[in-house]
Amino acid sequence: MKNLLFATLLAMPFAVIGQNAKIKIDVDRKIADIDPKIYGVFMEQISRAAPSPDGGTIRNRTNTLYGPIYNPKSPLANADGFKTDYIDAWHELKLTNMRWPGGNYVADYDWRNGIGPKNLRPVTMELAWGGIDSNQVGTDEWVKYNKSLGSENVLCVNLGTGSIDEAAHLVEYCNSPVGTYYADLRAKYGNPKPFKITYWGLGNEEDGETWELAAKSAEDYCKLAKEAAKIMRAVDKEIKFTVCGSSRYGTDGKWIDWNQQIITELRDVADFVSIHRYWDRSEDYYTFIGQRALDLDEKISITGAQIEQVRTRYNIKRPIYLAVDEWGSFGRGFLPVLATAQCYNSFIRHADMVKMSNFTLLTAILAQDPAKGSYKTPLFYMIKLYANNCLGDALDVSVDCDTFKTGDEDKPIPYLDVTSVYSKETNSVIINVVNRHKDQTITADISDITGTFAGKATVNELNAADTNAPFAFDKQSQYAPVSKELTVKGNKFSYSFPAHSFTQIIVKQRM
Repeated sequence: MKNLLFATLLAMPFAVIGQNAKIKIDVDRKIADIDPKIYGVFMEQISRAAPSPDGGTIRNRTNTLYGPIYNPKSPLANADGFKTDYIDAWHELKLTNMRWPGGNYVADYDWRNGIGPKNLRPVTMELAWGGIDSNQVGTDEWVKYNKSLGSENVLCVNLGTGSIDEAAHLVEYCNSPVGTYYADLRAKYGNPKPFKITYWGLGNEEDGETWELAAKSAEDYCKLAKEAAKIMRAVDKEIKFTVCGSSRYGTDGKWIDWNQQIITELRDVADFVSIHRYWDRSEDYYTFIGQRALDLDEKISITGAQIEQVRTRYNIKRPIYLAVDEWGSFGRGFLPVLATAQCYNSFIRHADMVKMSNFTLLTAILAQDPAKGSYKTPLFYMIKLYANNCLGDALDVSVDCDTFKTGDEDKPIPYLDVTSVYSKETNSVIINVVNRHKDQTITADISDITGTFAGKATVNELNAADTNAPFAFDKQSQYAPVSKELTVKGNKFSYSFPAHSFTQIIVKQRM
């Protein structure tokens, strides 16, 4: 019996379980305003080439753009060929911006192939993902699509195989009044008024030498980005730039060196420094749910500190922010939903630095059944709870709860991942809680330090009995959050957070 008990304890993460957790909310402890641009999406067309029965290659067997998003033959297509299920979903989520057209795709993309009459556009090889590009969706279509979504364009230029002239001409095409060649070309193709795109990415993942076409050394990227920014701002002095922070993380710490050089050399160019971080898979539950969260926080904290060090050293008065403009968690079932919630929590905790984020990928906001169509999963509803409700002041929350260790990290990881937001418009406190514990409910005493809670609290809870079970079209009625109301009085109430769950509580505050 002793041996069995000892083996069971070894199999569990190191922790002491039992005490009530404590969450303290203080609206006077403000981190920063939450920028609505953290509720953005990333979109690129990714083709998947596959072998054919005769041993050749079938190109574009699947594509993230042509089919799921743009399909003029679909009964759901609008007059422009874009499917309305995604347009309706976007409006419901209230997302704010879209970064496009890449991604790896942009490193060999010639924007001039995607303008003009569609029947005259060339069909080209798409080298980043190994497909064929029909170029039926180009700059004009993307801009019009974003207008239908009510979202802002974040346009990435090709600094892989592209030239600085091509980048400058794209700014002219998008932003200049008629009277010059590329602006007149835009007018000729049906858009006399400038698009006025403000946010521009200077390349994509330029340190990705093992996967990115025409990747660069830090020195070469800095020289190219600096000159590209110079000529692009000569066309439109109002535009803002995101420069490529590292996306090539490893144990050697070279990503820190890349970022230091990029931030230093491009300090007069950058309005944002990008972070790309995908939630790594792990078969171990606690490594996935806990250690990966620490990893994202580390990347944000270190890069943010590097920015502040450079700003201080060179007496830079204007802000330079972080854009986590590619992020996400892959895999089936509910665990990636909890990972996504923790990503949003990280952005809220770092609201003073993270001013833009772009979730990968637009197609992921809905799930697809090949025979039955698109449907909403817990991921959709979790994004909706954040993007609809978590705007206002990010608060510095005090959390006292049990912790665990994974073996990968010496740092204890709290079982409860908590953020809070104060909405001045509704005089409400929003509390977001991920219970990372695999098996146990955790009860927390929630206190209001500066005032009292008033009236009813609205609770929305997302959970799954089996965190690894794939989602299914026929079960979509089960995926909406469980909603309930609590009557709260005074400055404290308690709530029990189920194991492996996400909970959002909205409660009015009386000062």
